[in-house]
Amino acid sequence: MSQLTLKHLRYFEALARHRHFGRAAEASAISQPALSLQVKELEDILGAPLVERGPRQIRLTPLGEDFAQRARDVLRSVDELAALARASGGPLSGRLRLGVIPTVAPYLLPRVMRDLSGRFPGLDLRPREAVTPKLLRDLHEGRLDLALVALPVSEPALIEHPLLDEEFLLVRHESARDLPVPPLVDLPAAPLLLLEEGHCFRDQAIAACKLPQGPTGELMEGSSLSTLVQMVGAGIGVTLIPEMAAAVESRSAPVVLHRLNEPRPGRTIGLVWRRSNPLSERFVDLAEGLREALR
Repeated sequence: MSQLTLKHLRYFEALARHRHFGRAAEASAISQPALSLQVKELEDILGAPLVERGPRQIRLTPLGEDFAQRARDVLRSVDELAALARASGGPLSGRLRLGVIPTVAPYLLPRVMRDLSGRFPGLDLRPREAVTPKLLRDLHEGRLDLALVALPVSEPALIEHPLLDEEFLLVRHESARDLPVPPLVDLPAAPLLLLEEGHCFRDQAIAACKLPQGPTGELMEGSSLSTLVQMVGAGIGVTLIPEMAAAVESRSAPVVLHRLNEPRPGRTIGLVWRRSNPLSERFVDLAEGLREALR
């Protein structure tokens, strides 16, 4: 009879995360029949079903839900054992899974990659872009080592290390170049363009303009900062963007950027990681070096 292995746990955890055999197989870099066979073998070992297989989707059984959480805990502990060995060695090396939010990735990630690759030649950087809630979930579940996000995240299980502060800039059509900068509370009348729900920058813009959470009505949404700036260039409202995006986004649309009146809204960008990670002290040194490089 087959014995339970880490391979079984990794493949089942991927299935539990994606809730789809094809996507789980793709994420695990194996064929769908091979992943299905591993999950069936795991069920045979346990003597109970973990998955309800439907024609278009799968559902986890109650045992499957509990088993998935325990599998994540085991896999995270195994990864931390490997990190413990790395922590006792020389310079930081090996795989480093770095999550980055979409309002930072296009503007800061290339510099971060260059700096880390230069200081740690043996580092195998694996960047992943996603919104903050998904990055934090992946951190907790051991699928990421570090995440570059807007602070604070205020989660006791995570360490936060600030890297830089930046202001938000007002983006208007170029025809408004000589017009006075309006107070933040007047921006929704323009109307104000926001990112879709799930982006932390959306929440920060709402807070800066003192809007109610979940605004409706005349406020419009876009999928990225580039989309918002292009909409402004087409004469559709105004928007806010972080300062790091200004040089890139203002080149491709007929827009003008303004600094806002005091008190100017802004955000802090930093790294977060699990307190339990054995590489935590190494990550502090990494973050300090990165902060100097970005300055």
